[in-house]
Amino acid sequence: MFKKTLTSLLALFTAASFAAVDINTATVADLDSIKGIGPNTSAKILDARKSAPFKSWGDLIQRVPGIGDKRAAKLSSQGLTVNGEGFKPSAAAPTDKKAATPTK
Repeated sequence: MFKKTLTSLLALFTAASFAAVDINTATVADLDSIKGIGPNTSAKILDARKSAPFKSWGDLIQRVPGIGDKRAAKLSSQGLTVNGEGFKPSAAAPTDKKAATPTK
């Protein structure tokens, strides 16, 4: 029983690891296989990738219109990676220095 369970878990893990699609090497078909990416977004990604590969999720978000933190998190959960990395939400946005400075 234990061997069967372990074998099943290993098979599931192996299948999940092959499901990852790296944005810098993905074809149109690979990108379209990710839930949440359609033909328009695929075209935007490939067009932006022509100038240079994406360095990070932040670079992707900056260069591809329509992809922000929320959408990046969803795409990452569907198997999209940037240089093999899943999306990690950035730290809290920096506050306005003027507002953070106490008044005298």
